[in-house]
Formats: sequence, structure tokens, C-alpha cells
Amino acid sequence: MNTNANRKQEPVMSILVTGARGSVARGLVSLLAAHGVPHRLASREPDTPDTVRCDLGDPATFPGALAGVRSVFLYAEASAIDAFVKEAVTAGVEHVVLLSSSSVLAPGAAGSPLAASHLAVEEALLASPLRTTLLRPGSFASNALGWAWSLKSGRPVHLPYPGAYCDPVHEADLAEAAFAVLTDPALAGRAYHLTGPQPLTFATQLAILGGVLGAPIPFESVTAEQWKAEVDGYISGPYADALLDYWAASDGLPVEITDAVEHLTGHPARTFETWAHGHAEAFSAQHA
Repeated sequence: MNTNANRKQEPVMSILVTGARGSVARGLVSLLAAHGVPHRLASREPDTPDTVRCDLGDPATFPGALAGVRSVFLYAEASAIDAFVKEAVTAGVEHVVLLSSSSVLAPGAAGSPLAASHLAVEEALLASPLRTTLLRPGSFASNALGWAWSLKSGRPVHLPYPGAYCDPVHEADLAEAAFAVLTDPALAGRAYHLTGPQPLTFATQLAILGGVLGAPIPFESVTAEQWKAEVDGYISGPYADALLDYWAASDGLPVEITDAVEHLTGHPARTFETWAHGHAEAFSAQHA
């Protein structure tokens, strides 16, 4: 008699990847698939048959998305985080990896539009029984895509603080870091400050990008007020003010660089030049 045939089949425990259309989530999903790790994609607006609906602001979508899930890769949406934590615990989730932000490390983070949402989600997770791993990247290298419109239109890039430093980190490194902490229990349950390999000013980033594209990229220094007027309607006033304050604080002052990417992935963090080579088409007039 085959007793196994009469035994109830246990569901395969998987990893839920929220924000499935985001660049980090897409990279993570590719790694999970390549290594045969069971996973489920989730998005506020699913656009493929294998993606479940999980609107991080709508608790009604949580039970279906979390059913049978062991670990979660989570974006930092604070509006319903308490309900998400409660449902995750009920569903039997054991581990949450949060894509947070290094902005939470700054003084006054709770009152900053750049950090408040990330900090609120961190605090809710850390106060819960869920094992929590915090990924705190600095500036995404992909922030440079914001200059694409100027390049395509032949206009100089307007910078309020050309000498402000940041730590551009490649989204592929973030995806690999997330994969590492999701699949190696020894790495879980900690906070990681993730940066690129070197501090770069905005002016230097444009010079690197121009070298990759084969033509210098002109820029103009503008006042904070001019820049705010230009982005009005795209970036809210409080968020724009917070960005300007952050850039002013790092104007001429290199930011901290860590080796967390190498610690988690086993290789040095990818350079901004590597990112630029991989995204050169986004800045081409032919792709306007």
C-alpha cells in the first residue's frame, strides 16, 4: 500500500515578489527563474497571466497574494503596512525583504518626504514577528534617465547643484542582493546599506554618460527656484524641497560608499559607466 498517495499534498512554499514591473523586481524574478526557485509575481496592475494582483494600498488584495508564501520581496508602501503585516503573519510568511532607502539613516528621517514612507514600513516590520531584512540603497543609477528628455531634445541638462555627490547603484546589483538574502538564511535578518562603487557628482555622471554616448552632454547651473518651477507638476513641492536639501548637503562632499553589494553578491558593485553602456539607447534621439 502506498501511504504517500493518501497523504495530503502540501502546497509549494514560494517567494512573493511585489512591484513586479519595477526594474529591481524584474531582475530578481529573472534570477529566481534561472535558479528554479518557486516564486509568484505580484503587481497593482497585473499585465501577465502569471502575475497576481497585490495593491500594497489595498488590504483586500493581500490574502490571495500571500497564500502559500514563505518569503516576500516588498516595496516600501506605507499606507496599509499594518494590514499587510497582519495578513502576512496569518498566512505563515516567515521572512520579508524590504527594498527601503538609505535616506532612513539621515537625521530627521521621520519628517523627510524622501524617507518617511520607507521608515514607517521598516518600523512596522521590525515590530512584527516576521524576520526582516532591510536593503537600503542610496541613489539608483537609473535616476539618470531623468536627463533623457533634455538629451533627446538637444537642450542642456539643468542642474541646481552640479557638484552634489551621490552613490549611483545599478539595479542589477540590487536584484542580486535581494536574491542573495532571499535564498541564503545566513544573510537574512540584517540591514544593508547598498551603494555604487564610488561617489560621483552629477557633473561627473554626465561626463561619463557623454563618453559612452560619444558626445559631450552640456549642462547649465540653475537656481533651486528655477529647478522647482521646471519640475512643478512632476515632483511635488515638499518632495522637491527635500531633494534640493539633500543635494545641497552633499554639494562638494563625497557620500559614504560601502562594500555591501560585494558582500552579498560576491563581486564589486557595477560602475555607473557599466550602467550607462547598458542604457545608452534610452538617451538616443532615435528612441524619443
